[in-house]
Amino acid sequence: MTYTFEEIELSQKIFAYLLTHHELSDEGEKDLYRAYTDSEAVQTLVQSQGKCMDLAIDRYDTVIYVMPEEDNYVLGFSKSELKQVMCRSNTTDQDYYLALFSVMVLMLNFYTGMGNSSKIREYLRFGDFQNSIAEYLKKGMAGLDEDEQNESGMLFTAMSQAYESLRSDEKMTRKKTTKEGFLYAILRFLQDQDLVVYIEKDEMIKTTRKFDHFMDWNLLDKNNYERICSVIKSLEHE
Repeated sequence: MTYTFEEIELSQKIFAYLLTHHELSDEGEKDLYRAYTDSEAVQTLVQSQGKCMDLAIDRYDTVIYVMPEEDNYVLGFSKSELKQVMCRSNTTDQDYYLALFSVMVLMLNFYTGMGNSSKIREYLRFGDFQNSIAEYLKKGMAGLDEDEQNESGMLFTAMSQAYESLRSDEKMTRKKTTKEGFLYAILRFLQDQDLVVYIEKDEMIKTTRKFDHFMDWNLLDKNNYERICSVIKSLEHE
């Protein structure tokens, strides 16, 4: 397929904008947004540039997002980087798995994957988030023995031990050696990625439009998320 100079130039401008801002909407740069949505050639060129850098470029509703593929560490994060951001120093793999599990529990509190929108609530209290993690870990250990945990990949016992090794502090300290500080670091990381908003004075967690779009149009279709959800939801009947 032959492309015009104008199409190539527009695709480069759009791709550069996405790399800088990570999203493009009809409420922002309307000319660039319309250039992408109105031209199949421009879309193809932009997505081709993303593919070369292991980036997925997709439009959800009225917003175009750029997202790193699984092994992309340019815009994404490596395991060691995530450990450093979300976990305490000298962290173990159990701490890392607990952090990822905590994010999954947060998603399960906000989204169900049913209906026109998967979102089921507008906010979640910090204390309810903390209690929910403990409840899911308890159900996991009660519902699956260690062999079954290893087989499913849900290491509830190891994650529970990591969680209980964290101290509790009602003063809401930000030290990652406490449960509150550990969860605060996770929320701060998600907030930096424009996925949640944590209102500290009200101890309230809200999701962003970006997170809602990502769940409705992308992640809920992924096999890995469905597999984990099926394991967790089965525990609710134990």
